[in-house]
Parts: sequence; C-alpha cells; structure tokens
Amino acid sequence: MSELTVGSRYAKSLIDLSQEQNILEEVKKDMELFLHTVKANHELYAVLRNPIIAHDKKISILNAIFGDKVSKATIGFFNIMISKSRGEVLYYTAQEFIYQYNSKKNIVSALVTSATPLSEANKKHIIDLLQTEVGGNIDLQAKVDPKLIGGFIITVGDRQVDTSIANSLKKLKMEFAQKAV
Repeated sequence: MSELTVGSRYAKSLIDLSQEQNILEEVKKDMELFLHTVKANHELYAVLRNPIIAHDKKISILNAIFGDKVSKATIGFFNIMISKSRGEVLYYTAQEFIYQYNSKKNIVSALVTSATPLSEANKKHIIDLLQTEVGGNIDLQAKVDPKLIGGFIITVGDRQVDTSIANSLKKLKMEFAQKAV
C-alpha cells in the first residue's frame, strides 16, 4: 500500500479524533508546524523514515522538537505512529490531514507567482476573482520569481494560468522557430 494511501487513512482518523475532542483547529496548526519543520529540516525527515533508528530515539527527538509547541493529542499521535513503525508516513499523514481539513472546510489553496511582490489590494482582487470562479474560501500563497519578467502565474489545484512575459516570449520564440523551418 502506498504511503499516501496509508497517510490518508491515518489523517482521517486524526481528523475524527480531533473533532470528537473539539481540538480540530489546534491539531491543524500542529500539522502545519510539523510540515514546515520537516520541509526545513531534511535530516528530521530522514530520521523518521530510517528503520534502523530505534522507536524510543525517534519519539524523544519528536518530543524535544515539538513537545512544548503542539497539543498533547498531537504528541500522542506522533508517539503512536512511531511505536507502530509508521514514522515514514508521518509527513504524508500531515499533508493529507491539511488536505482533508481544507476539503471539510471548503478551503481552496491557490498559489500566485509574480515577478514583483503583490500589493494587498492585488491579492484581495485575485482572491475575489478566484472565489467567484472556483467557490469556497481561498487560501492564497504569494511567491516572487523575477525570472517571469512581468505578469503572474496562478495555480489552483491542477489548473494553471500563466500570463507571465517570460511565457509569452517563450511562445513567440517557438512560433518564430516553427515559421523559420
């Protein structure tokens, strides 16, 4: 069974438990912190995936990093996952938790990449347009990539709209290359 499938099942269980205990929002923040920490620290990811490292060692590492930063339910969940030799799926479980949480709350994640930083008015305008187009609440992340020269790229799920000058120049170059042949 794939790590994503297993992670999805554990995430569903964690969401159900969090809802029962009325701590869904707190656990969501914990999962975001966990994801952010693991993305920033590849050694932690390697430790969690390594079957040679003892469970006690992994649990003590997670407790040292997250013990005072996350809820007792989250630490308990981490401990259970490690004890059941599921440390390798913790990262995927956290990703799936966020995905399932967003689905449950009708939150749509979007990424806008622009050549220069967007103003708050521009971000608000993009959020309004996306809400009209796709519905739900929009969680907009903004990124700057000067290589775009101008314009922007919006990614929502598996859809992407590229209005960047770099993309337009690339299309022109391909068009000229085809006509030259």
